Amino acid sequence: MKTIVMSRLLRKMLPVALLVLSGTWQVSAHAATNCAGGTCVFGSNGDSALSTEEARQSKEQWNATRTLREQRINREQKDNQKYDNATALRDRCNASTNVNAYWEPTTERCLNRRTGTQLLAP
Repeated sequence: MKTIVMSRLLRKMLPVALLVLSGTWQVSAHAATNCAGGTCVFGSNGDSALSTEEARQSKEQWNATRTLREQRINREQKDNQKYDNATALRDRCNASTNVNAYWEPTTERCLNRRTGTQLLAP
């Protein structure tokens, strides 16, 4: 009776044990090779030339994106400055003591009503 119980138990547990063993083997195999961009904390294989090249490329990409960000920020600052200057000029033109001065919204210039010429200092 004891041998029958052991045999049945062995038949049921053996596939489960093999499945668990293969699962743990897969996890360790993935852990050793899943190193994105040289960020492995463990499993170093000593291939420093490849990781150095990846680090260089990553730094190059970072510098390129930083340059693009700086250019965009500078462009936005210039646009804001142009808008502020145009707004200040419009306000000065509208508040001018010159009765012939008027603001042309399409060209964003302060013009003389009589001659149509641009007023330099409204």
